[in-house]
Amino acid sequence: MARVIFITAAAAMGGFLFGYDSSVINGAVEAIRGRYDIGSAALAQVVAVALIGSAVGAATAGRLADRIGRIPVMRISAALFTVSAVGSALPFALWDLALWRVLGGVGIGMASVIGPAYIAEVAPPAYRGRLASFQQAAIVVGIAVSQLVNWGILNLAGDDQRGEIAGLEAWQWMLGVMVLPAALYGLLSFAIPESPRFLISAGRTGAAREVLAEVEGPGTDLDARVAEIERAMRREHTSTFRDLLGGRFGLLPVVWIGVGLSVFQQLVGINVAFYYSSTLWQSVGVDPSSSFFYSFTTSIVNIAGTVVAMVFVDRIGRKPLALVGSVGMAASLGLVAWAFSARTGSGDDVVLPDAEGTVALVAAHSFVLFFALSWGVVVWVLLGEMFPNRIRAAALGVAASAQWLANWAITASFPSLSDWNLSATYVVYTVFAALSVPFLLKWVPETKGKRLEDMG
Repeated sequence: MARVIFITAAAAMGGFLFGYDSSVINGAVEAIRGRYDIGSAALAQVVAVALIGSAVGAATAGRLADRIGRIPVMRISAALFTVSAVGSALPFALWDLALWRVLGGVGIGMASVIGPAYIAEVAPPAYRGRLASFQQAAIVVGIAVSQLVNWGILNLAGDDQRGEIAGLEAWQWMLGVMVLPAALYGLLSFAIPESPRFLISAGRTGAAREVLAEVEGPGTDLDARVAEIERAMRREHTSTFRDLLGGRFGLLPVVWIGVGLSVFQQLVGINVAFYYSSTLWQSVGVDPSSSFFYSFTTSIVNIAGTVVAMVFVDRIGRKPLALVGSVGMAASLGLVAWAFSARTGSGDDVVLPDAEGTVALVAAHSFVLFFALSWGVVVWVLLGEMFPNRIRAAALGVAASAQWLANWAITASFPSLSDWNLSATYVVYTVFAALSVPFLLKWVPETKGKRLEDMG
């Protein structure tokens, strides 16, 4: 079992990089604005452009992995992360910083697909559920570590995001440190075996038997396991977009439900907390060091909420957990919107009264907690379970694409919206959180305790 846990943890390093790269830009936003003297719209594109690369990486990773193997795709992802980290730390101008962000985004997209797929194919059936949770856990840990590293670098630079450390500005170090986990991910890929499923598809049955013996133990009937995998692969239908067509609005109703889940998960504004939280707190008068610390504490709350979801998602069901999260998110976001409405002043003289500041801080953390213990995990569980077998792969692709697009829309719009009216921006997020309640009640099915074969 120790060997299996090591293999799973090594593969989940892609999830760690996913979380780290997604969140590390949070510490550099204001420094990039000052370094290149750009407005909110241009700044938003630099932050959000990585999501375009993520969509490309996610769309190509599966087919590439089927052609060359899971492990080579992990190494490509690690290489892209490494190149992106070096380039982002040493940009010549704003345009090439954006280019390095896109490359890192491609790595994010690949890691988001290949990690869960590899773990599912290597993990022994009896432990697959628990081992699959390593990926989500690695993502939230990556987010937390990136915020802790950013806070530490800021302190070394005298609380100045553009303060120099060994000839580079603090924000450059923040982006460049990702070289370390990226290199570790690449090295670990040489210490874990190829997926037995890929090996069988490539005609390398002997190698597949060796891997199965390694991960499933000496008592395993290897001939039976190889035959089982071969039968499953012969039965599989490669779904296409055409299989999703039907119903009154173009797509099958269950596909629209999947798209709705993906979109609502992003439209509540969760990634504002991970991409812009330092900027957000500074915009209401919090000093840089404290704003970075609050970003770190938010990520710790995110980890705690994710653990809660992993414990209860199979006990109380998907819909009840999501409903609790929706109500909690709506209440928390409403309090944040109310608190930010008390903001006065402009520029560096912005002030938030003590009472409203405390409410904003507590409510922002509770929002992340309610998201993490519900929609952050439940949506991925539902998307993996609710689609019929014959359309699952294609439907997941459409839902994931909708999620990346919604993520991009929120990420690209927040700086301009917050310049216009920060409180009203949070009112918009509150409305989406509230609308998710009737959406869940009316359309989303409960999948707890149902076999995948029973989904119709």
